[in-house]
Amino acid sequence: MHFTKMQGLGNDYLYVYGEVPADIAALSRRLSDRHFGAGADGMIYIAPCDKADFSMRIFNADGSEANMCGNGIRCVGKYVFEKGYTDKTRITVDTLSGIKTLHLCVEEGKVETVSVEMGTAVVAEAMQLRAAGQTVTLIPVDVGNPHAVIFCDDAESAPVAELGSAIEKHPHFPGGVNVEFVSLLKPDTLRMRVWERGSGITMACGTGACASVAAAVQKGLCARGSAVEVVLDGGSLFVEVGQHNEILMRGSAAFVYEGEI
Repeated sequence: MHFTKMQGLGNDYLYVYGEVPADIAALSRRLSDRHFGAGADGMIYIAPCDKADFSMRIFNADGSEANMCGNGIRCVGKYVFEKGYTDKTRITVDTLSGIKTLHLCVEEGKVETVSVEMGTAVVAEAMQLRAAGQTVTLIPVDVGNPHAVIFCDDAESAPVAELGSAIEKHPHFPGGVNVEFVSLLKPDTLRMRVWERGSGITMACGTGACASVAAAVQKGLCARGSAVEVVLDGGSLFVEVGQHNEILMRGSAAFVYEGEI
């Protein structure tokens, strides 16, 4: 099997163009292992699609299937363009959370950045729950997959592993949840760290950045209709929340290496 390792701000996946095999859960666990496999946050399969230009399916490092991945879908855009599967700079990709539209910024034949129309964010009221022996205030946000956004004074020192893992598997979220720890640096800049459902701590999460900005806009911390920089461990994403909570996310994507197994 041939695969391509790609990363968006350090959120890395193994990309395969073709049909998803029957043993995908075991395969993703084995190849994602950073000591005994290629090492990744999971695997993403790309295929032609009747409903859109392409489809993508995302499998986490623990073998579970994800609905959507913001960093992953940007890499899909770069993959299909630079490998010659399309010459369009506006493409559609079918995901388990719906069809997303990508706008590719191409310079000298290379995709430099990708902007993604991420759909509409559904931001719920803030709530409290008990996790890891403490009471936590969080904002549930749905951007095609579930998120719990926690605003704190300093995201750098937040207990991401301890609290994130406890909230991911909290009974309030029977299907699990992604957990973001967010602090406000400036009115147009957020610092975010993330515990991803099924993968643990990752260097970046595109849907998490979108959820965090949507929650910050609802709280009045950031302005609606303006690009907000979200600083993650792997770099920055730029997210804009529109008048009806529609979200546009922009960021980079990069090839790491080609591999065979």
